[in-house]
Amino acid sequence: MPPDALELLDTLFLVLSFVLGTVVGSFLNVCICRLPKNESVVHPRSRCPKCGSGIAWYDNIPILSWLILGARCRNCREPISWQYPVVEGLTGLLFLGVYWRFGYTLATPIYMLLAAGLVLTTFIDLTDWTIPNEVTYPGIPLGVGLSVVGMFYPASGLLVQDVFHALGGVVLGGGILYLLDKVALVFWKKPGMGFGDVKLLAMLGAFLGVISVPVIIMISSLVGSVVGITMVIMQKRRGVVSEGHYLPFGPYLALAGVIYLFFGQDLIDLYMGLMHIPQSTGVFPVQ
Repeated sequence: MPPDALELLDTLFLVLSFVLGTVVGSFLNVCICRLPKNESVVHPRSRCPKCGSGIAWYDNIPILSWLILGARCRNCREPISWQYPVVEGLTGLLFLGVYWRFGYTLATPIYMLLAAGLVLTTFIDLTDWTIPNEVTYPGIPLGVGLSVVGMFYPASGLLVQDVFHALGGVVLGGGILYLLDKVALVFWKKPGMGFGDVKLLAMLGAFLGVISVPVIIMISSLVGSVVGITMVIMQKRRGVVSEGHYLPFGPYLALAGVIYLFFGQDLIDLYMGLMHIPQSTGVFPVQ
């Protein structure tokens, strides 16, 4: 195929990936609202959460409908949450990024699915302080199973192509947070981590491998600490006094997982360079 035609095809797939992501994001918005209430995500069709009126297809176009309607319901004129276009746009950008990173490989639809699951997990944890089992329970065995696919199909583009790296990721990811929770109970007499976080990191370990777990923990802890300290400082400036500050940790794990998905090997190479560790030593085996 001529280079110009290949470049045009790549651009087309980038656009289609973004569009597909926004459509999936629209469905994720339904899941975010209904899963915590144990409601069906397929029936009834989309409706306004304020007045309950059904949403016509032309008012349900990702991002565009929200802008055209001025962020208000056509029927009751109540405001429509910013969450809707943010979830749609974020999912679209992640799908675009996955295609840009993995191209024409089996890994692309797999990691698009993972990205969608992380978006769903993030917003449910932010709004309901829970991490949906609908994502983590099937995600853990799926990640392990895909590592087997990678073993027999190296051209898949999957980051983990050794089942032991996936199983190690599950054990290390779930085990570290589980132990941290028990340590917090012993020393501070309160939970340190929810079991949902344990399952989420175990799932990320299954998809991204055992080497990803310490990287994800470091990134999520760093980002969480910065956000937490910033919130405490802002509360003190406003004269707000609080005995305890609790933040859902799932969004930080999800963000760290996405960062590792796109830049994991670069981060490992950077660390090895800073520590002057020869890459041929096998300390950080490429998965």
